[in-house]
Amino acid sequence: MEQKEGAGGSGGPNGMICASFNQDFTSLAIGTTNGYRLFSVTSVEKLENIHDSTESPDVYIVERLFSSSLVVVVSLAMPRRMNVYHFKKGTEICNYSYSNNILAVRLNRQRLIVCLEESIYIHNIKDMKLLKTLLNTPSNPTGICALSTNHSNSYLAYPGNSTIGEILIFDANNLRTVTMIPAHDSPLAAITFSSSGTKLASASERGTVIRVFTIPEGLKLFEFRRGMKRYVSISSLAFSTDTQFLCASSNTETVHIFKLEQHSPSGCDENSPTWSSYMGKMFTAASNYLPSQVSDMMNQDRAFATVRLSMTGKKNVCCLATLFGVIQEENEDAPEPEVNPPASQSYAATVAKPSMVPSSSAVKGYSEDGGAKKGEVIPEHEFAASPVCLDDENEFPPIISCRGGSRNGKGRRH
Repeated sequence: MEQKEGAGGSGGPNGMICASFNQDFTSLAIGTTNGYRLFSVTSVEKLENIHDSTESPDVYIVERLFSSSLVVVVSLAMPRRMNVYHFKKGTEICNYSYSNNILAVRLNRQRLIVCLEESIYIHNIKDMKLLKTLLNTPSNPTGICALSTNHSNSYLAYPGNSTIGEILIFDANNLRTVTMIPAHDSPLAAITFSSSGTKLASASERGTVIRVFTIPEGLKLFEFRRGMKRYVSISSLAFSTDTQFLCASSNTETVHIFKLEQHSPSGCDENSPTWSSYMGKMFTAASNYLPSQVSDMMNQDRAFATVRLSMTGKKNVCCLATLFGVIQEENEDAPEPEVNPPASQSYAATVAKPSMVPSSSAVKGYSEDGGAKKGEVIPEHEFAASPVCLDDENEFPPIISCRGGSRNGKGRRH
């Protein structure tokens, strides 16, 4: 895609182009036609504006590392270049350029992942060194990928096939493939890890069934049915931090929340022989004699709760979080809306965002390091291996000087 075509639109409300929550759902990042904005999601009254930046226009990717000052930004003006900033100091840490348009960025305290249409780059986040390049991956035009926020395992998930819903699990710490999960018959639409990295949820382009698998084994744990009447485009999946709930948002007006609980083999409580338990037994017994497709549908769980949005037909991103020990609900269709907490104890934050991600045109040929080219590096780059505090000037210990860099100035161009 030509850059001007992607940047030609006006974006969503207030020029919004993209939206993303940080790894523990305490912060919301908004990319706009003027730059990017960061909000705190720790209050039920309102979204507190933490930071505004107008340095890079038309930001279509913005990712914050937990509650630190580290922010990764990609602009439609330069869709092949990733910039890493320390937003509190107002300095650029480093930048990398790639052989094709950047479609997604994922990060935890160990790794930073850059996803292109047919390749994935794995960086060590402490010095931004390129550790591994996964070349010739199946075509992934929407940049579907997920990275475990638990840096002790740092599992990476991405499509293993462009025509069916296979998921490849890659150990980004030890740089090796772990397993392949045959998750769906249709191509993938969304995947996400639980906070511990021990569960993975997935949905296909058909949008009717959501499955949860164990990691790293790849065994199916749960199967939920979002609906039967229509196919939808599921754009976002998110576990709650305690992994008891899973929410899914799509281009419809409904956000579904599923409860992850194991049922007894009989599907009912033997000590409470109610009409519903009797029917449960009957359906379980009958499913053994029905075609597999019908029996699978009968055994799929439905949504535990739903949230109705005021709009439809837009791409959404959702999360599940606990505020002040009480689970609350929040709907957002603009960068800075007011929040109206409901009486029910189910929290589902959603942000509507337009689709302005640049299309990826194939570019042949890679350099020896897999196509990534390091730009200017500021040696004051600082990181941490433990939880960080936004207001702490020393929130990161200094990293090792990057290749070709010096402590007295900026690093060389590569």
